Amino acid sequence: MAATRLPGTPRLLRALNDRAALELLLDRGPLTRAQLGEMTGLSKVTASQLVERLEQRGLVRRVGEQAGGRGPNAQLYAVTPGSAHVIGVDVGPERVAAACADITGAIVSRVEQSTKDTDDPVGVVHNAVVQAAAEAGTDMTSVRRVVLGTPGLVDPASGEISFAWDLPRWHRGLLDDLRRDLSTPVVFGNDVNLAAIAEQSAGAAKGMRDFVLIWIGRGVGLASVIDGRLHQGSTGAAGEIGYLPVAGAEVPRHQSKRAQKGGVRGAFQSIAGADAVKAIGKKYGFRGNEASDVIRAAVESGDAGDQVLDELAEKLALGVAATCVVLDPPLVVLAGEVSQAGGIGLAERVEREVAAITLVTPKVVITEVESEPVLHGALHTALDAVRDEVFGSTTG
Repeated sequence: MAATRLPGTPRLLRALNDRAALELLLDRGPLTRAQLGEMTGLSKVTASQLVERLEQRGLVRRVGEQAGGRGPNAQLYAVTPGSAHVIGVDVGPERVAAACADITGAIVSRVEQSTKDTDDPVGVVHNAVVQAAAEAGTDMTSVRRVVLGTPGLVDPASGEISFAWDLPRWHRGLLDDLRRDLSTPVVFGNDVNLAAIAEQSAGAAKGMRDFVLIWIGRGVGLASVIDGRLHQGSTGAAGEIGYLPVAGAEVPRHQSKRAQKGGVRGAFQSIAGADAVKAIGKKYGFRGNEASDVIRAAVESGDAGDQVLDELAEKLALGVAATCVVLDPPLVVLAGEVSQAGGIGLAERVEREVAAITLVTPKVVITEVESEPVLHGALHTALDAVRDEVFGSTTG
């Protein structure tokens, strides 16, 4: 019986080869045709055809020559940066920051817009996104995706914001409004989840398939990565650790209704959030405008601030331990302004306390994404999707 020929197989193979070559150029470029052939296992003829195809589609370009050897110098090729752009947006209660990156991942612009004294979230995002594109030297026709990092719940099914306690003007229907306004794909992402994506791609969790990230800053939050994938839960509430009932804290009832009106927060939030951190610092004589200022002052004071870090670590360990006895991750990353201020000393204390009160002993470390992790996570998420679209359709 003759073998059945799968329709479209040559085209599929070309697409796979093109994608492999483009990834190599991103990671290790610029490269010559011969180098691409060697690294992909393709013949010289096939590699040359591949490069010509990608060059014709505007995805790669000649960027120089490689000297040496007999005959003419070999042409060097790299991915064309302007073949597509993405924009990441970090949305907070007081400002929106937007950054534009080209398809190579290089950030080419960053802008900010105030969210104070405005009832128009679409207008604020529109201005930030369009300005970011303009300052990058492009326009919205080149922007293939916009990813917005926002506090609160993002419904995994609809992609809509379903709850953001400190962004009262953000509401259901906003996603469609933004998509119509910007005429490009727009995606919401929970801010702490995006911070975890940044940590996995370029931070302390690089190469890790299982870890949790706990955010301690203005609020508290958690992101969990299981077998390489971000876990969001059925409603997007996975990681809302601020509502975790913990020992020694009042457990408020009918929480979500009151929180939407700026009312009571959850139990863990009440012992580990910004207000609680300030209260711990005040107890030992340390004050500051922000919770991170309090912890920074305690760290800088040396032995005099140890009690602040000890007590904060005990509080944080309750949330970390509750998470780790369920998921048993090998790594816990502490992120957010308070965690960064506490540094290695805080991480070591939390690690010891978790080991003392549970059967699990995860490594606890401080984030290595030192600035704007939400924005970087949004850009990384957007780039992943757009590269799939652009690199996956090279054969026409």
